[in-house]
Amino acid sequence: MNKIISDINHKSKKIKSFLIKNLKKKKLKHNMFIVIGGDGFMLKTLKKNINNSRIFYGINSGNYGFLMNKFSKNKTIKNLSKAKMISISPLEMKVITKNKITKKYLAINEVSILRQSRQAASLQVVSGKKHIIKKLISDGILVSTPAGSTAYNMSVHGPILSLNSKKLSISPISAFRPRRWKGKIISDKSIIQIKNLNPLKRPVSAVADNVEIRNAKKVIIKTNKKIKFNLLYDTNRSLQKKIKVEQLRREIN
Repeated sequence: MNKIISDINHKSKKIKSFLIKNLKKKKLKHNMFIVIGGDGFMLKTLKKNINNSRIFYGINSGNYGFLMNKFSKNKTIKNLSKAKMISISPLEMKVITKNKITKKYLAINEVSILRQSRQAASLQVVSGKKHIIKKLISDGILVSTPAGSTAYNMSVHGPILSLNSKKLSISPISAFRPRRWKGKIISDKSIIQIKNLNPLKRPVSAVADNVEIRNAKKVIIKTNKKIKFNLLYDTNRSLQKKIKVEQLRREIN
């Protein structure tokens, strides 16, 4: 049995009504969640259904909708039957606050560490036994998955990663010292530790997609390979193709 989930805006509700009416007698090859909304609503829905083995087909009713498919009254019903599946794994963020409280959250797009005062953050980044950077003075730092590399990561001039690259991107946010450090691409098997070097004077928050934890002292980030989100995309607008288009746009610009 397929389930249709929609955001509360008028456009989403209108698309939902259309699908309910037109899918009554239609048999689809996948048992799926049809998610109507924007990227934020899709991320929220995926995390709510983390233990559900169903496949997710997103229909965009927001702005850009990078994780979603385009709605068409003439094509969407046919596209639902022909869509191709891809699987992505999220980042797991473990935050230890200055009060020694530990919290864990998942991030499908990115984990960002951001200053929470007027002063720049002072951060150290380690992967295994290697220092990626011993001291970074900046507005923050961002760790992105391939699926999220065209989102906030691209806005801070991080690299766009191919979906099958098996890599993560680490990008500074408004670096002050060292000014020329542009970040690093590392294996998705890496465990990244980000330490706030001055938590009392320069507090930072840790954000997993859209969930914020304030006063972070240490943040540990890794890819959780045990979790797989299965997403469906129209054959002519797959997530891989969307990423390649953004890569080409960046090269042209």
